Amino acid sequence: MGRVTRTAVSLSPGLLAQFDRYLGERGYDNRSEAIRDLIREKLSDQELTRSRTPAVGVVAIVYAHEERQLPHRLTQLGHSHTPTVVSTVHVHLDEHQCLEVVVLRGRSDEVQTLGHRLVGERGVRYGRLFLAAVKGVLP
Repeated sequence: MGRVTRTAVSLSPGLLAQFDRYLGERGYDNRSEAIRDLIREKLSDQELTRSRTPAVGVVAIVYAHEERQLPHRLTQLGHSHTPTVVSTVHVHLDEHQCLEVVVLRGRSDEVQTLGHRLVGERGVRYGRLFLAAVKGVLP
């Protein structure tokens, strides 16, 4: 990590207790690393508001494979957005439901648009897009 600068933060006892529970639930060894992660997350969120920011995304969707033409539509959508779609993982959850995980890479506006389109496809029961600004991911 290199050189670091120490800083102090004043917190009310109640907020500190909540933060310490947060640390325990997520397995942090110390407060400093958790605070660094929270700062990085907020800075990444701010960076994503710029449409040309390099970003990666992960889309997770759950659907019934019997849903009319949905698997075909998802495949077509992926093929029509290369090289934004980097990889897809298909998991059979049970005899009716599937989980599809799609890894995306590109400009933040492109990744968000495609991610929301996948989640919004008719027949998707649950979906979520995770997005992160990452420097150097675009060719």
